[in-house]
Amino acid sequence: MPQQDNQITLPRKHHRIVMQTVQRLRQRDFIDDQMAKKLSESLAIASFDWQRAARYAFIISIFCLVIAVGAILADKVLMELLMRIFNAPAIVKCGFFALVSAGIFRYGLFLRKQYPHRLYGNEAVFFLGVLGLAAGVFFLGVAVDTGTGHYSVLFLIASILYALLGLWFPSALVWVFGLLSLGAWMGTETGYVSGHGMYFLGMNYPLRFVIFGSALTALGIVGQHSFLDPGTIGDPGTISSTFKDRLLSMSPQTTVIGLLNLFVALWIMSIFGNYGDMTQWQKVKQYELLHWSLLFGAASVAAIWYGLKRDDGVLRGFGLTFLFINLYTRFFEYFWESIHKAVFFAVLAVSFWYLGSRAETIWHFGQRRLQSNSGAHPTPASGRG
Repeated sequence: MPQQDNQITLPRKHHRIVMQTVQRLRQRDFIDDQMAKKLSESLAIASFDWQRAARYAFIISIFCLVIAVGAILADKVLMELLMRIFNAPAIVKCGFFALVSAGIFRYGLFLRKQYPHRLYGNEAVFFLGVLGLAAGVFFLGVAVDTGTGHYSVLFLIASILYALLGLWFPSALVWVFGLLSLGAWMGTETGYVSGHGMYFLGMNYPLRFVIFGSALTALGIVGQHSFLDPGTIGDPGTISSTFKDRLLSMSPQTTVIGLLNLFVALWIMSIFGNYGDMTQWQKVKQYELLHWSLLFGAASVAAIWYGLKRDDGVLRGFGLTFLFINLYTRFFEYFWESIHKAVFFAVLAVSFWYLGSRAETIWHFGQRRLQSNSGAHPTPASGRG
């Protein structure tokens, strides 16, 4: 029996999947009993999922840090103290935070080179650099402010810097902040051009983000297909030094941010439509917004269909999630005031019970089909004379 040090430790769920795969390989005589036993003994169940714990710990740490910064900014006494400490021209503060962020990014690159397996820790250091760079851009805006209120250009500067740094390192986290800053620039810039009105070229804010999210999603999907095409690019498992390859490697993150913008904006559109004035919206009948709900549902179904066709779990997940959000939002809209609350929540309970039972049935069907396929197909041994 192999020593414990030679065993591959897997989370319980992954261990079960691998063991089932080994059993099916043995049933079809792709491997013999000795190899099956050797593979089974080489696997061990992890007593604790430290990788997931590390990810959650770093996420909680980042949220706590953001909350701490927000608490400082909300406290007048602490803000006055900070203003006394940093009683310097805005351009000096900009340079200071730029140097701090550069040092943090350099330290993050050093850590990643020394400890490449510490994915979450390294990305957490990059996040601190992102915060430092954001502070530098903010003070740059204070230094060059002319009183016009055209602060959207700061989001554009931040977006360009984050995008270039994300491609240079490369870092998916920094690239994501570049996309988020780009969305903030789009919203604030169109608001500035329209005189801070609710409409830009006849579109309210959610409709603008529908277009923005659609564009990002399309670019991300096309980039993913190009990145996975062996004739277009090298091995997708390795990061090339060319700008094109690194840009295409960020396509999954681009797709996710695009889908998030698209579906959240469509959800808001299905409720408020293309209205920027709440007074006008309150006079609108609910059925007059039905076409936005249908568009929202069509986009969800399209994401599910394309995700099934391309075996893309991200598209399937977004499509299914927002399809249910659409259906239950319509349920609340049309029946919240028209039926008794007891009946309302009883219908919700029955619907969720039905969804759970159907999901369980589908899961059991898949398990039985896998088992029947394992026994139905003739094994290579049965074909021998």
